Amino acid sequence: MKKYIYLFTLIFFASLTQAQDIPFDKKLFKERKDDFKAAKKNLDAGNDLFEIFPSTYIDINEREFLDRKMSYREALPLLFKANKFNPNNAELNYKIGRCYLMNAVYKDECIPHFLKALKLNPSVSNDLQYHLGMGYHLTMEFDKAIAAFNNYKTTLNSKNPAELEDVNKRIEECKTGKILIANPKRVFIDNFGRPVNGKYPEYGAIISADESIMMFTSRRNTSTGAKNSDVMGGYDEDIYITKKVNGKWTVPENMGSQINTEGHDATTAVSPDAQSMLIYKDTKGDGNLYECKLVGNSWSKPKKMNKNINTKHHESSASYSNDGKTLYFVSNKPGGFGHHDMYVTKWDDASQDWGEAKNLGPTLNTKYNEEAVLIHPDGKTLYFSSQGHKTMGNYDIFKSTLKEDGSWSTPENMGYPINTVDDDVFFVINASGRRGYYSSFKDDGHGEKDIYMITFLGPEKPFQLSSEDNLLASIAKPVSEKVIEKQIVLGKKITILKGVVSDCKTGKPVEATLELIDIDANKTLATFKSNSTTGKYLVSLPSGKNYGLILRKENYLFHSENFNIPASAAYQEVEKNICLKKIEIGSVIVLKNIFYDYNKATLRDASKNELDRLTKLLTENPTIKIELSAHTDSRGGDSYNQKLSQKRAQSCVDYLIEKGIATSRLVSKGYGETKLIKSDTEIAKLKFKEDKEAAHQENRRTEFKIISK
Repeated sequence: MKKYIYLFTLIFFASLTQAQDIPFDKKLFKERKDDFKAAKKNLDAGNDLFEIFPSTYIDINEREFLDRKMSYREALPLLFKANKFNPNNAELNYKIGRCYLMNAVYKDECIPHFLKALKLNPSVSNDLQYHLGMGYHLTMEFDKAIAAFNNYKTTLNSKNPAELEDVNKRIEECKTGKILIANPKRVFIDNFGRPVNGKYPEYGAIISADESIMMFTSRRNTSTGAKNSDVMGGYDEDIYITKKVNGKWTVPENMGSQINTEGHDATTAVSPDAQSMLIYKDTKGDGNLYECKLVGNSWSKPKKMNKNINTKHHESSASYSNDGKTLYFVSNKPGGFGHHDMYVTKWDDASQDWGEAKNLGPTLNTKYNEEAVLIHPDGKTLYFSSQGHKTMGNYDIFKSTLKEDGSWSTPENMGYPINTVDDDVFFVINASGRRGYYSSFKDDGHGEKDIYMITFLGPEKPFQLSSEDNLLASIAKPVSEKVIEKQIVLGKKITILKGVVSDCKTGKPVEATLELIDIDANKTLATFKSNSTTGKYLVSLPSGKNYGLILRKENYLFHSENFNIPASAAYQEVEKNICLKKIEIGSVIVLKNIFYDYNKATLRDASKNELDRLTKLLTENPTIKIELSAHTDSRGGDSYNQKLSQKRAQSCVDYLIEKGIATSRLVSKGYGETKLIKSDTEIAKLKFKEDKEAAHQENRRTEFKIISK
């Protein structure tokens, strides 16, 4: 009889090890007391960390989520040791699955543990099917995820509609994922590579409009706050900078103690000319936005932004408009449509500060989180990340366009593979719309999180590439520029004007004030300054306007430029180095914003701003006497050109006299075609009609020269 009891016991325990839930009961492990004791100790320690947080994800804020993630990361190795001793405990497998679900690197490992828990004891937790669905969702097994979520729905209590809403949202995300993956966008996504990416996490890249400068956030052991490593083994955030020199990115440099502190300091936004930067600082658990200015080669100490932007709540990201007069930012302050909402504020010239903030409204903001707002230099395309619009999982990147009536278009998902089932946040795009940057964890990464470059390609049905180009496209990392230029969509109609302002005689850089003017509307659009050390400036000019650019510096003559950019003009970068002339006898300035009616001497209204600037110069320097001259091109008769130019010069002098400038200080002179800048021989050599016309336009000019001081 004892023999049969012994055999029955062996069979019973064998069956338990194959398919039944084995509890951590010391009575079942009498022969392994020491091993059981060690396993139970690990189990209890892991459970203490795991039980800190409830199972639901509803209404969890970012701080709670990060705390949970850190806690689960600590719990995982302890629970795993316990599991090695007893792999057939349903609750333990469930908890290990939950920990893996929070792990960006090994999230797919959650599924075997959830399935084993389900096999051992389907009732081990009422949310097992929910988390199994999340595991399938994160590994893009959408049909399996939907099935698991639907199984979970059958267990829900109708008295808790929030749980039902949450699971239905995840089912819709899976359905969206299937649609987006079936219709992928034509993009290349490449690791930005070294020297920017390393073994530490890099993220939050921000770029100047011409992509010559990049700042980003990283948690490195060289960070200012490196000694403050957290429970996950990460270091506090610092901001780093890299520059493109001769087509290559320099080794990133820490931006130093003026910017970085021993706490968290993170990138948020940089102005198109990279002369101003917004950063995020975590102060007493509530994030705030700060602004820094580049003064010469040094960045100013971060200044906390005013109460119209920062509150006692959480302000997390922001973006400058191209003219620097509008700021978009994100806050979770009360009164919004959801958790974190997007807001806009305008610069107030009277107070010299940012004005009252306004919520961007329910077209853009949802009941969930919106994050990482970015306004493109074109001034009308807004990019942001959202949990609430039609996403394929967690945060997706969306774009919306500002319409003529001032409203925003319905946000459009940027599509797969730009968006994934993971969090896709802090996307930036260059002025041309050709390249974007964001951070992600991928198999080809150098560390936990790397910066990636997105190259946007041509239409869905591109022209036929050559076999050589197809080969290049398949192997290029980074992508071949030859292939890109053939396929690229030049969707952004914007001109980047940049250069260096210097002294005409010495060649030394000059810090000048640059005023951007809408010639037709007769109004100032923006005011900038060239860098005091390098003289560099950069201005972004959306297509469809006639622009005037005025440069001023004390003790120098003002300088004017004109850029008439048609609405059809595609993206271009124009380098224009400008030298300023001291107020000296013999100095000659071309007035490039003087316009006449065709074949007449009548001044157009658009010319009056330019002449008003000349009036101001003469008023501020009351002893100066000038010659105001007009010139024509070589087309037309000599006599006719001479008379027309004299009349035009006189019309300018007459305007100045009307403004109060003494006649004795003004001389009008028409030179006709006698002083051509471009000769007929030079023009004849030009191949294209538009180049010839530009040369003739250069000859048709109005100037003033200081003849006494």
